[in-house]
Amino acid sequence: MDKLEHYRDLIQQILTEYHEWVSGSSNLDRESCLVFDETHDQYFWLFMGWDGKKKIRNIHVHIRIKNEKIYIEEDWTEEGIANELLLKGLSKEEIVLAFHDPETRKFTEFAIA
Repeated sequence: MDKLEHYRDLIQQILTEYHEWVSGSSNLDRESCLVFDETHDQYFWLFMGWDGKKKIRNIHVHIRIKNEKIYIEEDWTEEGIANELLLKGLSKEEIVLAFHDPETRKFTEFAIA
């Protein structure tokens, strides 16, 4: 399996596990949704629902594959998607914490870009 396919599989596996875990909750007041776009390598886990007459859409996780690295654009999980990827065998050099600005990324142990 090539690197791109491996990244896609890992991301989809991790996000699916979160989605299934949360979807089993009896007190969930919003719908958990997964969006996987392999054409553009964009992966989302979001919540949708209503607050009265107002439509609510909250992106919980947004991940991109770009320049042979995994860019974590948004991550509101407790464990952290980067930690999940490390547990699956990826190195810190393969992961960009893109929710930090490029200057701040220099002070992390992860890839800058």
